[in-house]
Amino acid sequence: MSTTGGERQVNGTGTLDVRWFAGAAAAAGREEERVPLPDGATLGDLVQVLGARGPALARVLAASSFLVEGVAARPEDRLAPGTTLDVLPPFAGG
Repeated sequence: MSTTGGERQVNGTGTLDVRWFAGAAAAAGREEERVPLPDGATLGDLVQVLGARGPALARVLAASSFLVEGVAARPEDRLAPGTTLDVLPPFAGG
């Protein structure tokens, strides 16, 4: 892994840190991971790729909210390498 201009790079592709919370962490099987991020990818693109890992994760992603660097994100928003995506499923009692 190398860095250029503060952005993490893996084999010429940028990466994004994903933090999974509550039921999303259970469905993903982890609380954090670094994923490859192709140039020009949107949140919707990434959700589709992550959801292809399995039906349980796809269901959680379909019901989740997303924050990029702490700011609410929409499917059409472009993602930048080196940023953090929080995946927040619906929380009971909140």
